[in-house]
Amino acid sequence: MATSQADAEPTGGKNAPLVVPPAVKSIAGSFGGVVEACCLQPIDVIKTRLQLDRVGKYSGIYSCGTTVIKEEGLRALWKGLTPFATHLTLKYALRMGTNAVFQGLLRKEDGTLSNGSMMMAGFGAGVTEALVIVTPFEVVKIRLQQQRGTAKETFKYKGPINCASVIIREEGLRGMWSGASPTVLRNGTNQMCMFWAKSSVDGWMWGKNDGDGKRLLPWQSMISGFTAGCIGPVATGPFDVVKTRLMAQTKSANGEVKYRGLFHALTKIPQEEGLRAMWKGLLPRLMRIPPGQAIVWAVSDQITSYAERKVQRMNN
Repeated sequence: MATSQADAEPTGGKNAPLVVPPAVKSIAGSFGGVVEACCLQPIDVIKTRLQLDRVGKYSGIYSCGTTVIKEEGLRALWKGLTPFATHLTLKYALRMGTNAVFQGLLRKEDGTLSNGSMMMAGFGAGVTEALVIVTPFEVVKIRLQQQRGTAKETFKYKGPINCASVIIREEGLRGMWSGASPTVLRNGTNQMCMFWAKSSVDGWMWGKNDGDGKRLLPWQSMISGFTAGCIGPVATGPFDVVKTRLMAQTKSANGEVKYRGLFHALTKIPQEEGLRAMWKGLLPRLMRIPPGQAIVWAVSDQITSYAERKVQRMNN
């Protein structure tokens, strides 16, 4: 375990927290994203299929999973893995890096960070990742995942690059940012809750504070990450459903779409399908996001703590 934070003197005196460069946190997040994508892609496919099911084809998670395997084969559960893995790698790199930048801007003179500032930094990181990476990658992922069947020659989209080019050709560049508004609200709220909760759980359960040089064991990081990852999906369920519907819809022959935007979808979906429809796919989200956060933090905490200890040695 690392020596006391009092031995280090990074930027604001002897008791100031150790500040790891944003680039290091970006690298840590990207490594965690690769591992998460490979492990949890099937749950994401099931979540998307459930959210797009308007006729009751699937009775639940197990029904959806077994139906997909029966009709399309086991590999269908990894449909969209390439954009999903690329998306997660870039998303976590941007999320961890921009959160570190925002935290640096919001720190007090002594280097500490209030709970409110921590939440603001998380919200800013979530908004940034939503606009730069999440929206266009999820548009491609969802369009690929909603294609049913085993005959690839009948698919409209032949792969991630073809999918993106078809969307741009038919719907314009703005088509790649379909559903941007609910994605911004979802990701901003998610990261606001997640970064605050992760830091709080680390402090409550393990006595670990940001920048103190203390190394958590991987299983401790997994518990903290899992706990923090449970809050966002419940709070942002409606935004996630609206996001999926807006991203999945295409223009009809007369150029019209079912949902005209965020607020139209927020009212039309419960009118037609009931209020519970706004939390469709919540269980698979809870099966995917908390374990995903557990994996990401188990990896990134090890890299970050190593960097903190290196900074600490340099300042001794």
